[in-house]
Amino acid sequence: MRHTKARPTLRLGCTRKATGSRPSSATWGHALMENHHGLAVGGIVSRATGTAERATALALIDSCHRKGRRITLGADKAYDVAQFVHDLRERSVTPHIAIDGHLSKTGTPRKTAVDARTIRHTGYEVSQRCRKRIDEVFGWIKSSAGLARVKLRGRERVDSVFTVALAAYNLMRLPKLLAVQL
Repeated sequence: MRHTKARPTLRLGCTRKATGSRPSSATWGHALMENHHGLAVGGIVSRATGTAERATALALIDSCHRKGRRITLGADKAYDVAQFVHDLRERSVTPHIAIDGHLSKTGTPRKTAVDARTIRHTGYEVSQRCRKRIDEVFGWIKSSAGLARVKLRGRERVDSVFTVALAAYNLMRLPKLLAVQL
C-alpha cells in the first residue's frame, strides 16, 4: 500500500495592503509526498483562498494516482471536512486525516468526518507520524531553495520555480536513499 500526503504549508506571496498601494494576490505551494521514501511526487501553486487547499489536493491526487489502486492520504486537521472525505473515498483513497476535535462555543467537541473504521487500523497511526515529514520538504524549499520570499509575478512563473525546487529536493534526497539501500 502506498501512503501519500498533501499539506500546503508554503506561503509564496502576501496579501498585505500598504497605504496607497493595491493588494497583491497571494499564492500557496502544495505538495504531494509519498511516505515510504519522503519524495515529492507532485506539486502545484494556487491562489490563496479558503478552499484552495482541498481543491488542489484533489487535483494532485487525480494527476498522480493510478485508477483502481487503493492508497491512503495523510493530512492535517484542516482537511477534516465531510465533502473532502467523501471525494477521497470516491477516488479509492483512504483518508488518514488528523481529527479536528476542537470544542465549539457551547463546549461540545466538533464532529469529525473520519469514521472509526479508518482510525482503528495501525496504518492510521503510522500515517499520522509520517505526514509531518512534509515539513522537511517545505523547510528545505524555504531555506535552501530560497523560496521564502518569491520575487516573481504571476502564478505560472511561481509554479515553475516551485516545481523545479521540488525536483531539486528529490535529487538532494536520492543519494541518501541509495546509500541506505546498498
